[in-house]
Amino acid sequence: MKKTLLAIAQIIVTIAILFWVFHDPHKREQMATALRVADYRWMFAAILAYVIVEAAAALRWHILLKVQGVNLSFLRVTALFFIGMFYNQFLPGGTGGDIVKSYLLLKETERKAGALLAVIFDRLIGLVALVTITCVLTSLRFHWLAQTPQTRGFLWFLLFALGSSLLGLFTSFVISGFNLANRLPEKFPGRDKIIEVSIAYHLYARHWRTTLAAFVVSLVAHLATFATFLFVAYALRANVGVVDFFAIMPIERTISSLPISFGGAGWREIVLQIMLTSLCGIPAGVANLIGTLGFVVILICSAPGGLVYLLYRPSGVPRVRMREMKHEVATLEHEIGETK
Repeated sequence: MKKTLLAIAQIIVTIAILFWVFHDPHKREQMATALRVADYRWMFAAILAYVIVEAAAALRWHILLKVQGVNLSFLRVTALFFIGMFYNQFLPGGTGGDIVKSYLLLKETERKAGALLAVIFDRLIGLVALVTITCVLTSLRFHWLAQTPQTRGFLWFLLFALGSSLLGLFTSFVISGFNLANRLPEKFPGRDKIIEVSIAYHLYARHWRTTLAAFVVSLVAHLATFATFLFVAYALRANVGVVDFFAIMPIERTISSLPISFGGAGWREIVLQIMLTSLCGIPAGVANLIGTLGFVVILICSAPGGLVYLLYRPSGVPRVRMREMKHEVATLEHEIGETK
């Protein structure tokens, strides 16, 4: 019942925000003009950039699975990754893709705990990489980003989210490093899962070179995501510098990832409108269009996952039920959230 009410609320919020973004006739005229004079060669560059995002993210997951002893070919891991991407973009809820690819992954291996922990640590290392990039870009453009009250508000929200993430990461490292999980009472809720996560920390620490490689690949994935939207901006002939645009993107990525609307619809356009119009002088309608077309590129690149899913055949014995996988993934996400 709660999920149904949440979905209804998200639908209402999404429709309301999109109406607010696109109802202005002046902005729609700006969009139409931008589309007429657009250089669509940059759109192909945007698609290519997001293909790099997907390849890097699939490689990162492949690396993390290897550490957990899950030895699948990169082609099969990529197929599972694309299926997850498809479900993430075309189904409500940000974890739908993780649940489906975990369910299918467990048909390929008997290492259940390792497979699920690799999914969780895939997200964790992606977060560490994003925090790193955000720290660098924010330090380079802090005063520029804080020029107006609205952009300053977004910046402080980003810094709050960044600080919370750093605190969570530090806490999880302390719990793991000092083996505090083993000192929890036997009846502590989720104790076994917390211990599993702590053991995984030590495992990835021992394989630090491999983990570092996954981190570097994550940096490539995030920067290629930023480049995707930058190339869309260039396609619409928006005059913006690379570092300036990249400094804005962590704010957009953070706010649009909040589960307020489906897929960040509307919030993405609002953030880019405020930031790009206030700081770069880009017309509001064009800024909105950068957000919308950037998301369209993501949808285009995620759509093949649907075909992969139709053609996919597991190589192992299908013994895992979808309901069980949904419970396991949700439980592990909850536990790692408590340790972060």
